[in-house]
Amino acid sequence: MISDPGSAGSPRHDKIVVLALVVLVSALAWAFTVHEAMRMDEMEAAMWRDMNMSMNGMEPSWTPVDALLMVAMWSAMMAAMMVPGASPMITAFATINRRRRERSAPYVPTAVFLLGYLIAWTGFSTLATTLQYLLQMTGLLTTMMESASHYWSAALFFAAGLYQFSPLKETCLTYCRSPDGFILSEWRDGNLGAVIMGLRHGLFCLGCCAGLMVLLFAVAVMDLRWVAALTGMVATEKLLPRPGFWRIAIGVGLLAAGCLTWLWAEGLPHRAS
Repeated sequence: MISDPGSAGSPRHDKIVVLALVVLVSALAWAFTVHEAMRMDEMEAAMWRDMNMSMNGMEPSWTPVDALLMVAMWSAMMAAMMVPGASPMITAFATINRRRRERSAPYVPTAVFLLGYLIAWTGFSTLATTLQYLLQMTGLLTTMMESASHYWSAALFFAAGLYQFSPLKETCLTYCRSPDGFILSEWRDGNLGAVIMGLRHGLFCLGCCAGLMVLLFAVAVMDLRWVAALTGMVATEKLLPRPGFWRIAIGVGLLAAGCLTWLWAEGLPHRAS
């Protein structure tokens, strides 16, 4: 059983137990994401084999249960991609609560803060599910959640690349990388306060990374290679030194990807994209 990171010990203890908590949450989220990706692959193979038809020609059909399952899928994927990058903030929260407990002051389990963080990304997952439905209805996304238009993909790469250079991106990234600054300006006592703190930190991370997350629609939502690549971009920006360099480098890379995708679309025969 994993003890709460805010319970007792030392800074080293905080880091070890927070790491265990982050690994546990991320592993469960990745396991669900991989399971869903494999299930989608099996569905696509079965439909090609049994029906011998293109997925692009299928009419999307959603029920309320389908929508809820899709929100769950997106939420698990966001947890898998975002929680590792939030580990410095989670560790800082755990350290403060350990010190409060040592002084016999009220303290809050670190999992409560993490809950607020995940609520923010569940909200994003709901919006992403809605966008997915609209894209499928307009034919820009196949029923297998793959981009159906090279021009649409190029537009997403351009938009995400330009967002990397925006003041909002820079501000949100600064908050995501500065646990001390966030705690000084956003600290709240109690369980509800911890949830609100987690929610607000999640919103800053959303402002930092939403552009990258939308790029899931530029290739394929459940392509695990693309999911892993975007996870790497998020972790690079949040955890490695020289965040400004990485923010700009990723932006330039995304703009280049947009240009290449556009040129590829222009070169396709019959303008099929």
